[in-house]
Amino acid sequence: MPPESRLEQELAFVYGEEGRRLAAALLPELRAFAAGHPDLEGPTDRLDLGPGDAMLIAYPDQVRAGGRPHLATLRDWIREHAGWLSALHLLPIHPYSSDDGFAVIDYYAVREDLGGWEEVERMARERRLMLDAVINHASAQSRWFRAMLAGDPAYRGFFLEDPGWDTQGVVRPRTTPLFTEIAGRRFWTTFGPDQVDLDYRNPRVFRAVLRVLLFFLDRGAEFLRLDAVGFLWKAPGCPSIHEPETHALVRAFRAALDLAAPRAKLVTETNVPHAENVAYFGDGYHEAQLVYNFALPPLVLHAYATGDATHLSAWAAGLRPPSPRTAFLNFLASHDGIGLRPLEGLLPEAEVARLVERARAHGGEVSYRRSGDRELPYELNLTWWDALNPPGEDEAVGLRRHLGSHLILLALAGLPAVYFHALLGTPSWHRGYRESGIKRRLNRRKFALQELKTALTNPGHRYARVLAGMKALFTAVRADPLAGHRVLEADPRVFAVERDGHRFYVNVAPTPVQLPERGTPRLGEGPVLPPYGFALYR
Repeated sequence: MPPESRLEQELAFVYGEEGRRLAAALLPELRAFAAGHPDLEGPTDRLDLGPGDAMLIAYPDQVRAGGRPHLATLRDWIREHAGWLSALHLLPIHPYSSDDGFAVIDYYAVREDLGGWEEVERMARERRLMLDAVINHASAQSRWFRAMLAGDPAYRGFFLEDPGWDTQGVVRPRTTPLFTEIAGRRFWTTFGPDQVDLDYRNPRVFRAVLRVLLFFLDRGAEFLRLDAVGFLWKAPGCPSIHEPETHALVRAFRAALDLAAPRAKLVTETNVPHAENVAYFGDGYHEAQLVYNFALPPLVLHAYATGDATHLSAWAAGLRPPSPRTAFLNFLASHDGIGLRPLEGLLPEAEVARLVERARAHGGEVSYRRSGDRELPYELNLTWWDALNPPGEDEAVGLRRHLGSHLILLALAGLPAVYFHALLGTPSWHRGYRESGIKRRLNRRKFALQELKTALTNPGHRYARVLAGMKALFTAVRADPLAGHRVLEADPRVFAVERDGHRFYVNVAPTPVQLPERGTPRLGEGPVLPPYGFALYR
């Protein structure tokens, strides 16, 4: 079915006859965009990712130098130290009011300290760029929300006021109240009192958000990360997550972009149980092209915590994207914590509780969500280095764990992504947490350029050792992201995979393990893996 027909079908499902009229009204705009952006034409048979493609995740002001736009500083730092990463996920670049960028005030503006859209476009000319589309909610200080409060008819019904439904069954990712009173009115606030949910029951919201996505593509983005996309549609008597209308809206965005910019890629971010997460692939051709592989980080952490890769290996053995037009976005660390909901149905509750206690013992914190009258652990808040390594751990052992975990990342089919803090092996930022009270700040520290220069020019510094090791891993494994993997039979202490001509072995236990291989591996140690050792054979 051509994208024009798919767009009409999906919008009619959501909005009825009004959706058909919306689809017809959008077509000239989408065709004009396509005509003006021949660079966004794309292949139709497979996802256009190639061997060696890998993504860095970073805040736009991750590296700071006085008197210079932060994006320019970050661009130069990447060019010098991480040029082997072909893509970049820039976390929110807009003016914001809270949540370290995820309460967007103006989708069409870039913060002045970053350098404006010109710096974003310069970055896009050097790296394949992913921008955050924070489209479930906007800041209570946003231009859209303030216009609605002021009675601007163009924004009437843009945000979801208390509909008077029974909301007892609504799935919550937080412990904060579902509704917040603002200007004497009660608004639906899934993620916090400053982040007001858009009301997609209004078709003008869909049109406005689609225009934001097209604007991001016009400014150089290729990947669009649909933040918290599972919560888009709310309905009475429903959990208001993953509703059929939500999937239809994602498919409608996809149909519109297939028409206007076929090279654009939708990436869904849904920190939920694995089966719910992968549902955003749809049939493999008409929904998201990439899905965050949320079960991977906690399963890898569990393997190291127990010295047993059995659960990780069993899950990985069944990991298959539904078509060559789709891929997992594989990651271990991100700007958020290590999600625990993806473990539902994969690990017993007692094992999840074990990870919670381990995180606390490693100096981390735990964030919770509300489910009925209970508060349940939602994510672990600490850096990936600290999650893997207990306080006082010998740094050489910690380095093996850290690099071995990233060899697991590279062993799996999909596009690998590495967070800035994992690239360097940084410790949790306890001062940032103490000063703000925000648990996620443990994993969100920003750096002065000179501090990083001092560390990275010292070959004995942990940051320098981790960065050198990560570069060696990522440059040695230049696998096709779409090439499948096969889990090999191995000792339970070893995660073993064959993929695209490589054989990966990672010992997650504190004891040595004999491998079935002979000779010298291309990377790591073998054929006897030391505690937490790893080996790559080709």
